[in-house]
Amino acid sequence: MSAITTTAIDIAKIRAQFPVLDQEVNGKPLIYFDNAATSQTAKNVVDALVEFYEKDHANIHRGIHTLAERSTKAFEATRERVHRFINSEEADEIIFTKGTTESINLVAQSWGSKFLKKGDEILISQLEHHSNIVPWQLAAERTGAIIKVIPINAKGEILMDEYKRLLSAKTKVVAVNYVSNSLGTINPIKEIIDLAIAHGATTMIDAAQAAPHVKLDVQELNCDFLALSSHKMYGPTGVGILYGRRDILEATPPYQGGGEMIKDVSFSGTTFNDIPYKFEAGTPNIGEVIAFKYAMDFIDDIGHENIQAYENELLEYAMDKLQQIPGFTPIGTADNKASVISFLMQNVHPYDLGQLLDVKGIAVRTGHHCTQPLMDFLKIDGTVRASFAVYNTKEEIDIFCDALQKIVERFK
Repeated sequence: MSAITTTAIDIAKIRAQFPVLDQEVNGKPLIYFDNAATSQTAKNVVDALVEFYEKDHANIHRGIHTLAERSTKAFEATRERVHRFINSEEADEIIFTKGTTESINLVAQSWGSKFLKKGDEILISQLEHHSNIVPWQLAAERTGAIIKVIPINAKGEILMDEYKRLLSAKTKVVAVNYVSNSLGTINPIKEIIDLAIAHGATTMIDAAQAAPHVKLDVQELNCDFLALSSHKMYGPTGVGILYGRRDILEATPPYQGGGEMIKDVSFSGTTFNDIPYKFEAGTPNIGEVIAFKYAMDFIDDIGHENIQAYENELLEYAMDKLQQIPGFTPIGTADNKASVISFLMQNVHPYDLGQLLDVKGIAVRTGHHCTQPLMDFLKIDGTVRASFAVYNTKEEIDIFCDALQKIVERFK
């Protein structure tokens, strides 16, 4: 590995924005390495959420009183903020959902019901989270479309030659993740999209893991759909977005029926609202959407480039240390990775290892990480996954590696 350099960010200032980190678990200082599952929530986000419920709590879009107008303004400010965060062409291309899972289901059900037909082919990769597999299986059952799987190599990288071979005039949609939640692989997403476009396919990008680590630009990527989740980005749970190009959103039927998504309703028929409201039936998660804006502010204040450089530094440092521990086996060794390390330790079951680390105040994730087909390909039941965020430190990695070393010695 290359020499490790120090990235110029103020880690103490960043950690001060996460009071949750300043606590003990099982009598030990908390070390939180489960960021790929959900990152901790920045204080400015929590403050915004509290302020909404204490001062501005009212339903949006339909009220003319002051609180309703303040809530609506703050809610729509987050839509505008997402528009700038991912560089969509316009804010109306941003749909609020519960998260990446609901966003993908929206596309698979609503877009899929109109545009997929018998014999069409859906391409997904072997790296996908269940939320980018199951919705397409359901869509295939409804429409008669066929799912084809893009294979990967032993390092956890998409085999691009095989992807090119699978693409054809029958390919209707390519649905892949930008970054693997299990292995940390950063896929060559721009090339994947360009090849899909060349074959006339629609693209659905799962950017849940990419959003906190990689600068997103949907116009540069030229994708049709992209989904992400707030809780992976130092924001609240229960909030995500679906980006879609205006023309494709306008051609897609509504996902759910109810209030907000209509212009006029009578018993003889209904006229649907314009985008994005056509896809936002009912009262949304208002306070959490409003607070999500401050999570994007937190990321942009540090800068994606600085975050990625620092997390890469942590990744490199951790791998150097872990490889010195007897029995350490990394799972997923792609050349281009986000700050995720999946691994196994000889003679220690992942679940046992996770519990023993928790005793020492260290939070990691164990299991199949909602990627059972990937684990089947790798011929393992699951892994231990340590995933780093911008508030983690090398000192925490030292404690983690020392704990692993002592656990391994117990199981000799």
